Amino acid sequence: MLDCKWEGVRIRDIEALVKPRNVARAVTFECADNYTTSLYREELAGDAMLLAHKLNGEPLEEGLGFPVRLIVPSKYAYKSALWVVGLRFTRGKELGFWERRGYSDSADVWRNDRYRR
Repeated sequence: MLDCKWEGVRIRDIEALVKPRNVARAVTFECADNYTTSLYREELAGDAMLLAHKLNGEPLEEGLGFPVRLIVPSKYAYKSALWVVGLRFTRGKELGFWERRGYSDSADVWRNDRYRR
């Protein structure tokens, strides 16, 4: 979806509060439906990387990830996990639900990197 105004907490602000150890290079997001995905901390450092709770000024609806969803605009949508209930800082990336099924772990939309080669 284009022209969306997401509101939430930046991942880097969460990191500032949590203060993960230097060995933690990645974050795994865990969801209410047992979905998981993982990204390197560097990939989550920008202003647009959020745990969002509002879309266009309204609280998220269940179908859009209520109560909280991950927003990572530079990645394919399977990296923007819905219904996030927890996150873990890890030494490395962990293959998530779609990545274990053949989807690319980098999910870079600018390189059309959707499927593992």
